[in-house]
Amino acid sequence: MHTDPGFLQILWFVLVGVLWAGFFILEGFDFGVGMLVKLLARDTVEKRITIHTIGPVWDGNEVWLITAGGAMFAAFPSWYATTFSGFYLAFFLVLAALIVRGVSFEFWGKVDSDRWRSGWEWAMAVGSGAAALLFGITWADFIHGLPMGPEHVVHVSLLGLLHPYALAGGVTMLALFLAHGAGFLSLRVEGDLRSRAVALEAVATPVASLLTAGFVAWTLADHAWAVQIMIPALLALAALLGATALNRARRTGAGFGASALAIGLLTASFLTSLYPDVLRSTTRAAYDLTIAGAASNHYTLVVMSIVAVIFVPVVIAYQGWTYWVFRHRLGRDDYEGPLTPVAVLEHMTAGQDNRRQSA
Repeated sequence: MHTDPGFLQILWFVLVGVLWAGFFILEGFDFGVGMLVKLLARDTVEKRITIHTIGPVWDGNEVWLITAGGAMFAAFPSWYATTFSGFYLAFFLVLAALIVRGVSFEFWGKVDSDRWRSGWEWAMAVGSGAAALLFGITWADFIHGLPMGPEHVVHVSLLGLLHPYALAGGVTMLALFLAHGAGFLSLRVEGDLRSRAVALEAVATPVASLLTAGFVAWTLADHAWAVQIMIPALLALAALLGATALNRARRTGAGFGASALAIGLLTASFLTSLYPDVLRSTTRAAYDLTIAGAASNHYTLVVMSIVAVIFVPVVIAYQGWTYWVFRHRLGRDDYEGPLTPVAVLEHMTAGQDNRRQSA
């Protein structure tokens, strides 16, 4: 079988990585904010503020997951199929976690009851944390390798996926997303809630850095300290250290950007650790699933490339516009009282106009 990947195959391998990086960066702070609802917010108003920081964008961020999965299915159908042969139950748990947290956003404010809201807050926190942990475990399993035979079918149980290296990857991603979420909150809220977010970020980012350093060292040791993995991994660690320093200097915007860069670079190290394979077999090296062996035919990749060139910029522009519209910091004045989402947006817009006139 031809094992040397062609240009379009490499291009789409990189693009799949970019889509996963976009998902981890954007949905990462979503997961982090979801985990922090119970930890940082002290009363109903603060909880409403916390939820509404991601309310307009969380479902758009999940589009990156759908796109990444769709790109894998179309560009590398064998990768997609082989992954599901071993991760079907794990992916079912991921889907359940995403459903639970999605429903919690919609149902939290439907009933004026502390018990009702508390239940959905726990669902939000647990669903966000479980999804982050499971995504980390999945990618750590990809990097480590899977018991795969000549037919490229993975023979492993759910418990078999939870070996120490995979759990280390899951905990590392959980910590990264929690710190990333605290950084996002420090940019989007005001008052005491922001102070608590900044304080938590100052602790969570160094902890995430230490866990990432340990996971990276383990990965490099398993891959004979390969330079192709070392470069993006060390750059990711440098970005996390930069985020820690920037947070201490109260430059929260730059710190959040450094955190996002670190997650993107860590994802790049995931992909470089796989190249030139998409899945590595722990049974026998001859059973590795290569980029060339998993890819669709040339015509399919050409059509996909044309479609991506046309529509990806549109999607990015639309999502960027969404973040621009909902860029303002949120405070207690915006969310005290039983306000509807439309009333909140009108209130924020009126407040911005008043501030401009007074300036």
